[in-house]
Amino acid sequence: MSKVLVIHGAGMNMRGKAQIETFGPMTLPEYDQHIRQYASELNIEIEIFHSNVEGEVINKLYAAHDGGVDGAIINPAGFTTGYPALAAAIGQVKFPTFELHISNPARRGRVSEIAPTCRGVVTGFGIFGYWAALRGIQNLLAARK
Repeated sequence: MSKVLVIHGAGMNMRGKAQIETFGPMTLPEYDQHIRQYASELNIEIEIFHSNVEGEVINKLYAAHDGGVDGAIINPAGFTTGYPALAAAIGQVKFPTFELHISNPARRGRVSEIAPTCRGVVTGFGIFGYWAALRGIQNLLAARK
C-alpha cells in the first residue's frame, strides 16, 4: 500500500469561513473527510498535515523523506508565492509531489512559484482534484515497479 502525505498550507484553515466566492463553502475538516474517502477507495494510506508556518511544512516534508512516504500532495494556499525555501524543500525530497489548488490561481493572475519543483499540478477541479492527484501518484508509483 502506498503512503501519501497531504499538506494544507497557509490559510487553509479559513476555507469555508472566508473567500467563499472563490473556494466555496467547504471547510478544511470537510476537505479532509473527502480526501480520506478518496484514499480509502484507491487503497492508499494517507497522512494529512496543515500548518500556517512555512518551517513546519518544510520539516514535515523532510521527515516524510526519511519516513517512508511514497508521494505528496501540497495545496500551498498562502505559500504559493514568495516562499523559496519551501520550493527548495519540495525539490529535495525523494518522492513525487503534486501541487493542488481547488480553484485555478491563474484566473486570479497568480503564478505559482511552487509548481516548477513539483511533478505535476492539478488546478480548478474543486475537491475532486485530490482524487486526481492521488490517482496520479498511484500511476507514477506503479510505472516504477
